[in-house]
Amino acid sequence: MAVSIFQPLKSQSLNFSRTLRADFIFSGTVEKQYISIEELSTFNGWAGRRGHLNAVPLRGNGQLCLQDARTKKVLYRHSFSTLFQEWLTTEEAKRVNKAFQNVFLMPMPTDSALLSIELYDTHSKVVSSFAMTIHPRDILIRSLDGLQVAPHKYLWKAGVPDKKIDIAIVAEGYTEAEQNNFYSDAIIAMKSLFSHEPFKSRKDCFNIVAVALPSQNSGISIPKRGLWKQTALSSHFDTFYSDRYLTTLNLRKLNDALQGIPYEHIIILANTDNYGGGGIYNSYTLTTAKHSAFRSVVVHEFGHSFGGLADEYYNDTQFSDTYNAAIEPWELNITTHPDDSKWKDVRGAKMYEGAGYQAKNVYRGFENCRMKTNEYPEFCGVCQRALNQLIDFYTK
Repeated sequence: MAVSIFQPLKSQSLNFSRTLRADFIFSGTVEKQYISIEELSTFNGWAGRRGHLNAVPLRGNGQLCLQDARTKKVLYRHSFSTLFQEWLTTEEAKRVNKAFQNVFLMPMPTDSALLSIELYDTHSKVVSSFAMTIHPRDILIRSLDGLQVAPHKYLWKAGVPDKKIDIAIVAEGYTEAEQNNFYSDAIIAMKSLFSHEPFKSRKDCFNIVAVALPSQNSGISIPKRGLWKQTALSSHFDTFYSDRYLTTLNLRKLNDALQGIPYEHIIILANTDNYGGGGIYNSYTLTTAKHSAFRSVVVHEFGHSFGGLADEYYNDTQFSDTYNAAIEPWELNITTHPDDSKWKDVRGAKMYEGAGYQAKNVYRGFENCRMKTNEYPEFCGVCQRALNQLIDFYTK
Protein backbone atom coordinates (compact mmCIF):
# COMPACT_ATOMS: atom_id res chain seq x y z
CA MET A 1 0.00 0.00 0.00
CA ALA A 2 1.39 3.42 -0.93
CA VAL A 3 1.57 6.18 1.62
CA SER A 4 -0.58 9.01 0.28
CA ILE A 5 0.20 11.67 2.89
CA PHE A 6 3.73 12.10 4.18
CA GLN A 7 4.03 13.59 7.66
CA PRO A 8 7.66 13.85 8.79
CA LEU A 9 8.29 12.60 12.31
CA LYS A 10 11.06 14.28 14.30
CA SER A 11 12.31 11.85 16.91
CA GLN A 12 14.27 12.72 20.04
CA SER A 13 15.03 9.02 20.55
CA LEU A 14 17.37 8.60 17.59
CA ASN A 15 21.00 9.58 17.19
CA PHE A 16 21.37 10.68 13.56
CA SER A 17 25.14 10.92 13.91
CA ARG A 18 25.43 7.11 13.95
CA THR A 19 23.99 4.15 12.05
CA LEU A 20 22.93 0.86 13.64
CA ARG A 21 23.47 -2.12 11.35
CA ALA A 22 21.69 -5.42 11.97
CA ASP A 23 22.94 -8.56 10.19
CA PHE A 24 20.38 -11.37 9.96
CA ILE A 25 20.12 -14.90 8.65
CA PHE A 26 16.79 -15.84 7.05
CA SER A 27 16.47 -19.59 6.64
CA GLY A 28 14.10 -22.51 6.31
CA THR A 29 11.94 -24.18 3.70
CA VAL A 30 8.62 -23.41 2.07
CA GLU A 31 6.94 -25.00 5.10
CA LYS A 32 8.74 -23.06 7.85
CA GLN A 33 10.94 -19.97 7.90
CA TYR A 34 13.29 -18.68 10.59
CA ILE A 35 14.77 -15.24 11.34
CA SER A 36 18.01 -15.15 13.35
CA ILE A 37 20.18 -12.22 14.40
CA GLU A 38 23.83 -12.67 13.47
CA GLU A 39 25.45 -9.45 14.71
CA LEU A 40 24.79 -5.82 15.57
CA SER A 41 27.29 -3.15 14.60
CA THR A 42 27.50 0.62 14.39
CA PHE A 43 29.35 3.23 12.37
CA ASN A 44 29.61 6.97 12.08
CA GLY A 45 26.94 8.94 10.21
CA TRP A 46 23.41 8.30 8.92
CA ALA A 47 22.73 8.68 5.20
CA GLY A 48 19.09 7.61 5.29
CA ARG A 49 15.91 9.62 5.46
CA ARG A 50 15.09 11.90 8.39
CA GLY A 51 11.42 12.37 7.60
CA HIS A 52 8.52 9.91 7.42
CA LEU A 53 10.38 7.76 9.92
CA ASN A 54 7.29 5.93 11.15
CA ALA A 55 5.98 5.09 7.67
CA VAL A 56 6.88 3.03 4.61
CA PRO A 57 6.11 4.00 1.00
CA LEU A 58 5.48 0.37 -0.03
CA ARG A 59 4.50 -2.70 1.96
CA GLY A 60 7.26 -4.86 0.48
CA ASN A 61 7.63 -8.56 1.25
CA GLY A 62 8.84 -7.76 4.73
CA GLN A 63 9.12 -4.91 7.22
CA LEU A 64 11.46 -3.86 9.99
CA CYS A 65 10.26 -1.74 12.89
CA LEU A 66 12.26 0.03 15.61
CA GLN A 67 10.25 1.16 18.63
CA ASP A 68 11.04 2.88 21.89
CA ALA A 69 11.13 0.01 24.40
CA ARG A 70 9.30 1.99 27.08
CA THR A 71 6.62 3.91 25.16
CA LYS A 72 6.34 1.57 22.12
CA LYS A 73 6.47 4.66 19.91
CA VAL A 74 7.63 3.80 16.39
CA LEU A 75 11.04 5.38 15.81
CA TYR A 76 11.82 3.96 12.39
CA ARG A 77 10.12 1.66 9.89
CA HIS A 78 11.56 0.08 6.76
CA SER A 79 10.14 -2.22 4.06
CA PHE A 80 12.09 -4.64 1.88
CA SER A 81 12.17 -7.78 -0.21
CA THR A 82 14.75 -10.55 -0.07
CA LEU A 83 16.35 -13.19 -2.24
CA PHE A 84 15.32 -15.70 0.41
CA GLN A 85 11.65 -14.98 -0.20
CA GLU A 86 12.12 -15.37 -3.96
CA TRP A 87 13.84 -18.69 -3.34
CA LEU A 88 10.80 -19.88 -1.36
CA THR A 89 8.83 -19.89 -4.62
CA THR A 90 11.20 -22.43 -6.22
CA GLU A 91 10.96 -26.20 -6.25
CA GLU A 92 14.20 -26.50 -4.28
CA ALA A 93 12.60 -24.78 -1.30
CA LYS A 94 10.19 -27.71 -0.94
CA ARG A 95 13.00 -30.13 -0.09
CA VAL A 96 16.05 -28.17 1.16
CA ASN A 97 16.63 -26.04 4.26
CA LYS A 98 18.66 -23.04 3.09
CA ALA A 99 20.01 -19.83 4.67
CA PHE A 100 20.47 -16.31 3.26
CA GLN A 101 22.23 -13.22 4.63
CA ASN A 102 20.33 -9.94 5.04
CA VAL A 103 21.61 -6.59 6.28
CA PHE A 104 19.51 -3.65 7.47
CA LEU A 105 20.53 -0.10 8.41
CA MET A 106 18.67 2.23 10.78
CA PRO A 107 19.40 5.33 12.86
CA MET A 108 21.00 4.52 16.19
CA PRO A 109 18.49 4.65 19.09
CA THR A 110 19.52 6.72 22.11
CA ASP A 111 17.79 4.41 24.60
CA SER A 112 16.58 0.82 24.75
CA ALA A 113 14.58 -0.05 21.65
CA LEU A 114 12.54 -2.99 20.38
CA LEU A 115 13.62 -4.23 16.95
CA SER A 116 11.10 -6.43 15.12
CA ILE A 117 10.88 -8.01 11.67
CA GLU A 118 7.97 -9.56 9.79
CA LEU A 119 8.04 -11.58 6.56
CA TYR A 120 4.92 -11.88 4.39
CA ASP A 121 3.76 -14.56 1.98
CA THR A 122 1.97 -14.07 -1.35
CA HIS A 123 -1.33 -13.76 0.54
CA SER A 124 0.04 -10.84 2.60
CA LYS A 125 0.04 -12.98 5.73
CA VAL A 126 2.85 -12.89 8.29
CA VAL A 127 4.74 -16.17 7.96
CA SER A 128 7.70 -15.43 10.20
CA SER A 129 8.55 -12.80 12.81
CA PHE A 130 11.38 -11.78 15.11
CA ALA A 131 11.80 -9.39 18.02
CA MET A 132 14.63 -8.37 20.31
CA THR A 133 15.51 -5.50 22.63
CA ILE A 134 18.52 -3.41 21.68
CA HIS A 135 20.52 -1.53 24.29
CA PRO A 136 22.58 1.12 22.46
CA ARG A 137 25.37 0.93 25.05
CA ASP A 138 25.69 -2.85 24.69
CA ILE A 139 29.46 -3.52 24.67
CA LEU A 140 29.02 -6.29 22.08
CA ILE A 141 27.68 -3.94 19.38
CA ARG A 142 30.72 -3.91 17.13
CA SER A 143 32.15 -0.57 15.96
CA LEU A 144 32.97 -0.50 12.24
CA ASP A 145 34.56 2.93 12.30
CA GLY A 146 38.08 1.54 11.85
CA LEU A 147 37.47 -0.38 8.62
CA GLN A 148 39.51 0.70 5.63
CA VAL A 149 37.50 2.83 3.20
CA ALA A 150 37.34 1.40 -0.31
CA PRO A 151 38.62 3.44 -3.29
CA HIS A 152 35.79 5.65 -4.50
CA LYS A 153 34.90 8.93 -6.16
CA TYR A 154 31.70 10.93 -6.59
CA LEU A 155 30.26 11.01 -10.09
CA TRP A 156 27.43 13.35 -9.12
CA LYS A 157 26.90 15.19 -5.85
CA ALA A 158 23.84 17.38 -5.47
CA GLY A 159 24.15 17.99 -1.73
CA VAL A 160 24.92 16.57 1.69
CA PRO A 161 24.02 12.87 2.22
CA ASP A 162 21.30 13.46 4.81
CA LYS A 163 19.30 15.57 2.35
CA LYS A 164 19.77 13.48 -0.81
CA ILE A 165 19.22 9.91 -1.99
CA ASP A 166 22.68 8.32 -1.91
CA ILE A 167 23.41 5.66 -4.53
CA ALA A 168 26.63 3.63 -4.43
CA ILE A 169 27.68 2.05 -7.74
CA VAL A 170 29.96 -0.86 -6.81
CA ALA A 171 32.53 -2.77 -8.86
CA GLU A 172 32.31 -6.56 -9.12
CA GLY A 173 34.78 -8.62 -11.15
CA TYR A 174 37.10 -5.71 -11.92
CA THR A 175 40.74 -6.17 -10.95
CA GLU A 176 42.75 -3.31 -9.48
CA ALA A 177 44.24 -2.72 -12.93
CA GLU A 178 40.71 -2.33 -14.33
CA GLN A 179 39.70 0.42 -11.90
CA ASN A 180 39.48 3.13 -14.55
CA ASN A 181 37.46 0.78 -16.74
CA PHE A 182 34.99 0.43 -13.87
CA TYR A 183 34.70 4.19 -13.38
CA SER A 184 33.88 4.54 -17.08
CA ASP A 185 31.16 1.87 -16.79
CA ALA A 186 29.79 3.57 -13.66
CA ILE A 187 29.45 6.84 -15.58
CA ILE A 188 27.51 4.99 -18.29
CA ALA A 189 25.19 3.54 -15.64
CA MET A 190 24.63 6.98 -14.10
CA LYS A 191 23.95 8.63 -17.48
CA SER A 192 21.55 5.83 -18.39
CA LEU A 193 19.61 6.36 -15.17
CA PHE A 194 19.48 10.13 -15.60
CA SER A 195 18.28 9.77 -19.20
CA HIS A 196 14.97 8.35 -17.91
CA GLU A 197 12.13 10.23 -16.28
CA PRO A 198 11.56 10.92 -13.47
CA PHE A 199 15.28 10.63 -12.63
CA LYS A 200 16.17 13.03 -15.44
CA SER A 201 14.14 15.96 -14.10
CA ARG A 202 14.89 15.12 -10.45
CA LYS A 203 18.63 14.63 -10.77
CA ASP A 204 19.25 17.08 -7.95
CA CYS A 205 17.65 14.66 -5.48
CA PHE A 206 20.55 12.21 -5.83
CA ASN A 207 24.20 11.73 -4.97
CA ILE A 208 26.06 9.01 -6.88
CA VAL A 209 29.39 7.58 -5.74
CA ALA A 210 31.41 4.92 -7.60
CA VAL A 211 33.14 2.37 -5.33
CA ALA A 212 36.01 0.52 -7.03
CA LEU A 213 36.18 -2.74 -5.10
CA PRO A 214 39.13 -4.76 -6.46
CA SER A 215 38.65 -8.41 -7.42
CA GLN A 216 41.35 -11.05 -7.65
CA ASN A 217 40.03 -12.26 -11.01
CA SER A 218 38.54 -10.36 -13.92
CA GLY A 219 35.01 -11.43 -14.84
CA ILE A 220 32.05 -13.11 -13.16
CA SER A 221 31.27 -16.70 -12.18
CA ILE A 222 29.02 -18.65 -14.58
CA PRO A 223 28.29 -22.01 -12.90
CA LYS A 224 26.64 -23.68 -15.90
CA ARG A 225 29.96 -23.31 -17.74
CA GLY A 226 31.96 -24.51 -14.76
CA LEU A 227 33.45 -21.01 -14.56
CA TRP A 228 34.18 -19.79 -11.02
CA LYS A 229 35.96 -16.48 -10.38
CA GLN A 230 37.46 -15.00 -7.22
CA THR A 231 35.65 -11.67 -7.06
CA ALA A 232 34.97 -9.03 -4.44
CA LEU A 233 31.36 -10.11 -3.81
CA SER A 234 31.38 -13.71 -5.11
CA SER A 235 28.39 -13.01 -7.35
CA HIS A 236 27.30 -15.50 -9.99
CA PHE A 237 24.80 -16.26 -12.72
CA ASP A 238 22.40 -19.23 -12.59
CA THR A 239 20.72 -18.11 -9.36
CA PHE A 240 17.92 -20.61 -8.66
CA TYR A 241 19.22 -22.41 -11.80
CA SER A 242 17.96 -19.57 -13.99
CA ASP A 243 20.64 -18.79 -16.60
CA ARG A 244 20.38 -15.01 -16.60
CA TYR A 245 19.65 -14.40 -12.91
CA LEU A 246 22.78 -12.69 -11.52
CA THR A 247 23.00 -12.16 -7.75
CA THR A 248 25.32 -12.13 -4.76
CA LEU A 249 24.60 -13.96 -1.51
CA ASN A 250 27.30 -12.06 0.37
CA LEU A 251 25.43 -9.07 1.77
CA ARG A 252 27.70 -8.77 4.80
CA LYS A 253 30.75 -8.49 2.57
CA LEU A 254 28.93 -5.94 0.38
CA ASN A 255 27.95 -3.71 3.29
CA ASP A 256 31.39 -4.08 4.92
CA ALA A 257 32.94 -2.79 1.71
CA LEU A 258 30.80 0.38 1.81
CA GLN A 259 31.80 1.46 5.32
CA GLY A 260 32.91 5.08 5.46
CA ILE A 261 30.92 5.92 2.30
CA PRO A 262 27.35 7.31 2.65
CA TYR A 263 24.88 5.00 0.90
CA GLU A 264 21.21 4.05 0.88
CA HIS A 265 20.78 2.23 -2.44
CA ILE A 266 23.27 0.00 -4.24
CA ILE A 267 23.95 -0.73 -7.93
CA ILE A 268 26.54 -3.46 -8.54
CA LEU A 269 28.20 -3.57 -11.97
CA ALA A 270 29.43 -6.99 -13.08
CA ASN A 271 32.43 -7.03 -15.43
CA THR A 272 31.05 -9.47 -18.00
CA ASP A 273 29.39 -9.54 -21.40
CA ASN A 274 27.16 -12.45 -20.37
CA TYR A 275 23.55 -11.24 -20.33
CA GLY A 276 21.76 -11.00 -17.01
CA GLY A 277 20.98 -9.12 -13.85
CA GLY A 278 18.76 -8.87 -10.81
CA GLY A 279 17.14 -6.26 -8.60
CA ILE A 280 15.71 -6.72 -5.11
CA TYR A 281 13.63 -4.01 -3.44
CA ASN A 282 15.69 -2.04 -0.90
CA SER A 283 18.60 -4.46 -1.24
CA TYR A 284 20.61 -4.05 -4.45
CA THR A 285 20.70 -3.99 -8.24
CA LEU A 286 23.24 -6.24 -9.96
CA THR A 287 23.73 -6.07 -13.72
CA THR A 288 26.20 -6.97 -16.44
CA ALA A 289 28.25 -4.00 -17.64
CA LYS A 290 29.71 -5.31 -20.90
CA HIS A 291 26.59 -6.57 -22.67
CA SER A 292 25.01 -4.47 -25.39
CA ALA A 293 21.82 -4.19 -23.28
CA PHE A 294 23.70 -2.77 -20.26
CA ARG A 295 22.14 0.68 -20.45
CA SER A 296 18.55 -0.53 -20.50
CA VAL A 297 19.03 -3.41 -18.06
CA VAL A 298 20.66 -1.32 -15.31
CA VAL A 299 17.70 1.07 -15.40
CA HIS A 300 15.18 -1.78 -15.40
CA GLU A 301 16.84 -3.49 -12.42
CA PHE A 302 17.05 -0.20 -10.51
CA GLY A 303 13.30 0.04 -11.05
CA HIS A 304 13.09 -3.11 -8.93
CA SER A 305 15.60 -2.26 -6.21
CA PHE A 306 14.77 1.42 -5.75
CA GLY A 307 11.16 1.66 -6.90
CA GLY A 308 9.83 -1.75 -5.87
CA LEU A 309 8.41 -2.08 -9.39
CA ALA A 310 7.28 -5.48 -10.60
CA ASP A 311 8.28 -7.03 -13.90
CA GLU A 312 5.59 -6.45 -16.48
CA TYR A 313 6.53 -9.28 -18.83
CA TYR A 314 4.92 -12.69 -18.63
CA ASN A 315 6.95 -15.09 -20.76
CA ASP A 316 8.82 -16.59 -17.80
CA THR A 317 6.99 -19.58 -16.29
CA GLN A 318 9.34 -20.20 -13.35
CA PHE A 319 7.33 -18.00 -10.98
CA SER A 320 3.89 -18.43 -12.58
CA ASP A 321 2.07 -18.47 -9.22
CA THR A 322 3.74 -15.42 -7.71
CA TYR A 323 0.59 -13.29 -7.59
CA ASN A 324 -2.69 -14.53 -6.12
CA ALA A 325 -5.73 -13.23 -7.99
CA ALA A 326 -7.54 -12.49 -4.72
CA ILE A 327 -4.73 -10.32 -3.29
CA GLU A 328 -3.83 -6.88 -4.61
CA PRO A 329 -0.04 -6.68 -5.20
CA TRP A 330 1.88 -4.11 -3.17
CA GLU A 331 3.88 -3.14 -6.27
CA LEU A 332 2.38 0.02 -7.73
CA ASN A 333 2.69 -0.93 -11.42
CA ILE A 334 0.60 -4.13 -11.48
CA THR A 335 -2.86 -5.09 -10.25
CA THR A 336 -5.09 -8.15 -9.91
CA HIS A 337 -8.23 -6.00 -9.76
CA PRO A 338 -8.92 -4.70 -13.30
CA ASP A 339 -12.14 -2.99 -12.21
CA ASP A 340 -10.40 -1.04 -9.46
CA SER A 341 -9.15 2.53 -9.78
CA LYS A 342 -5.49 1.97 -8.90
CA TRP A 343 -4.35 4.16 -11.80
CA LYS A 344 -7.32 6.49 -12.27
CA ASP A 345 -5.06 9.52 -11.79
CA VAL A 346 -2.53 8.44 -14.46
CA ARG A 347 -3.25 9.87 -17.86
CA GLY A 348 -3.47 7.24 -20.58
CA ALA A 349 -3.41 4.26 -18.21
CA LYS A 350 -5.64 1.34 -19.13
CA MET A 351 -5.75 -2.32 -18.21
CA TYR A 352 -3.58 -4.71 -20.19
CA GLU A 353 -3.68 -8.34 -19.09
CA GLY A 354 -0.33 -10.01 -18.57
CA ALA A 355 2.31 -8.94 -16.05
CA GLY A 356 4.29 -10.26 -13.12
CA TYR A 357 5.28 -13.39 -15.11
CA GLN A 358 1.60 -14.33 -15.51
CA ALA A 359 -0.36 -14.16 -18.76
CA LYS A 360 -3.69 -14.19 -16.93
CA ASN A 361 -5.23 -12.38 -13.93
CA VAL A 362 -2.44 -9.80 -13.51
CA TYR A 363 -2.64 -6.44 -15.28
CA ARG A 364 -0.33 -3.55 -16.19
CA GLY A 365 -1.28 0.05 -16.97
CA PHE A 366 0.34 0.56 -20.38
CA GLU A 367 1.02 -1.66 -23.37
CA ASN A 368 4.79 -1.26 -23.02
CA CYS A 369 7.30 0.05 -20.48
CA ARG A 370 10.94 -0.16 -19.41
CA MET A 371 9.73 -2.75 -16.87
CA LYS A 372 8.39 -4.92 -19.72
CA THR A 373 10.98 -4.85 -22.51
CA ASN A 374 14.57 -3.68 -22.94
CA GLU A 375 13.69 -2.10 -26.27
CA TYR A 376 11.14 0.34 -24.85
CA PRO A 377 12.88 3.67 -24.14
CA GLU A 378 11.08 4.86 -21.00
CA PHE A 379 9.12 4.05 -17.88
CA CYS A 380 5.37 4.15 -18.46
CA GLY A 381 3.17 6.72 -16.74
CA VAL A 382 2.25 4.35 -13.91
CA CYS A 383 5.90 3.57 -13.16
CA GLN A 384 6.91 7.22 -13.36
CA ARG A 385 4.24 8.12 -10.84
CA ALA A 386 5.46 5.35 -8.52
CA LEU A 387 9.09 6.46 -8.79
CA ASN A 388 8.15 10.07 -8.13
CA GLN A 389 6.35 9.01 -4.97
CA LEU A 390 9.46 7.19 -3.78
CA ILE A 391 11.67 10.23 -4.46
CA ASP A 392 9.20 12.42 -2.56
CA PHE A 393 9.16 9.98 0.34
CA TYR A 394 12.94 10.10 0.73
CA THR A 395 13.51 13.80 0.13
CA LYS A 396 10.45 15.89 1.03
